[in-house]
Amino acid sequence: MMRKWFILSLCVLAAAVVIGLSSQEIARRLQPELPVILFVPKTTDFEIEFWEMMRQGVMTASEEFGADIRITGMREESDVAGQVALLERAIAEKPDAIVLAATDYDALVPVAQRIADAGITLITVDSGLRGGVSRSFIATDNVAAGSRAAEQLLVYLEPRDKGEQVVAIMNFVKGSATAMERERGVREQLGQEPGILILDTVFSNASEEMAYEQAAALLEEHPDLSGIVALNEPTAIGAARAIEDSGAASRVKLIGFDSSMEEVAYLEKGIIQATIVQKPFNMGYLSVKTAIEALDGRKVKPLIDTGEVVITKANMYDNDKQKLLFPFMEQ
Repeated sequence: MMRKWFILSLCVLAAAVVIGLSSQEIARRLQPELPVILFVPKTTDFEIEFWEMMRQGVMTASEEFGADIRITGMREESDVAGQVALLERAIAEKPDAIVLAATDYDALVPVAQRIADAGITLITVDSGLRGGVSRSFIATDNVAAGSRAAEQLLVYLEPRDKGEQVVAIMNFVKGSATAMERERGVREQLGQEPGILILDTVFSNASEEMAYEQAAALLEEHPDLSGIVALNEPTAIGAARAIEDSGAASRVKLIGFDSSMEEVAYLEKGIIQATIVQKPFNMGYLSVKTAIEALDGRKVKPLIDTGEVVITKANMYDNDKQKLLFPFMEQ
């Protein structure tokens, strides 16, 4: 009798396990698969706060709208060939969508066209491509942002009775749409002013150390240098360090881009006079939202301008500016 009950109990237990496994399998199959979106920033160095903020925006949108986000990229922004090769591999893996911050305005166009031809939804963010290959481009109006940076430099330059005001543009990656557009905005704005001499542009490859060396060389070679516009976060920090180390803060005015704890510190010290702050969290969030809308067959805007704000020592403590400088802190 005991043996019968033992066998019966085993049968009931086995049946329960089978039913449980079947229920799990049914639930798994009934649950819709999330769209796979590949996020390819210019750099995977998320110690650069601009890219970390954008990543946070991407992940927030993925949780809100339901997406399987996979992040991949090159360590260096200047590795254009590496980004091309990465995207070639991505086509073979066939994600549903790719959100791309292109490292080069022209060199990425052929592979971007192959992405579109493969039926993969392409959204570009921060830095675009020639010919409008992507379904939507989410970014700052970088020409306007460059113009605002130049306007700020003009505000802080000391008036001179004689001679030209010598200024330098420190750019980041040559060939990047973002870099080209910001420089164009700076040059167009400064070109309207008499008595401004703009030196040849230097490119830091988005390296803080290279920017430091370049700025130090500019300060030594041009003792009459009165202003620098540095067009991204690492370049601005490198230039600020060089100005501080050389004791040139009283004569050389520096305008930067983006925000980080180091840039905020240099603003407080008066070494950076102003910085043009973008909204990378919004860029990341909207790029994923737009990708999902496109995958759902909805019409998306070809261009979404996320805007920019000028932050100076005078306004950096305003509540709305603090939210931009420290977007993840409780306000």
